Amino acid sequence: MNQETAGPEAQRVEPVRNFSVLLSPTPRGARLGRLLATEQLRSWGLPLSPADQIVAELATNAATHGRVPGRDFRLTLYVVGDTLRIEVTDTVGDRLPRLGAAEAPIDSGRGLLLVDAFADRWGVTPGPAPRKTVWAELSLASGGSVPAPTGSRNVTPR
Repeated sequence: MNQETAGPEAQRVEPVRNFSVLLSPTPRGARLGRLLATEQLRSWGLPLSPADQIVAELATNAATHGRVPGRDFRLTLYVVGDTLRIEVTDTVGDRLPRLGAAEAPIDSGRGLLLVDAFADRWGVTPGPAPRKTVWAELSLASGGSVPAPTGSRNVTPR
């Protein structure tokens, strides 16, 4: 029986860096999430901007719109290859985020416009019930783009 084995180049796997923390769904929890994410990015030697702004917006949204008393939200950072993925999971899966209009005369609701402007791509992944995960990805390589992960979908404005 002949078996071919892959050479060392085919077996090379890039390391996956990740960070995950549960935070209280409060303004203080959102602020702590941004500070912890900034320190984690710094320890990985990655640029802080615009990832810190994306984390701030997604964490604030989770603390404001995804708040259920007694249920924390999760902030997760992944670095796979040349992509930084920021995920915020809350426990209000039936309320999906919507991209607001930039010219709308309101005091809030523009956070996702910032995420949309800063991120290479973003979206929402439902479940498991009652959760949803809002995610954003940044390409760390200059000029390169990486396909969106399987199983995710972009949010369509309503």
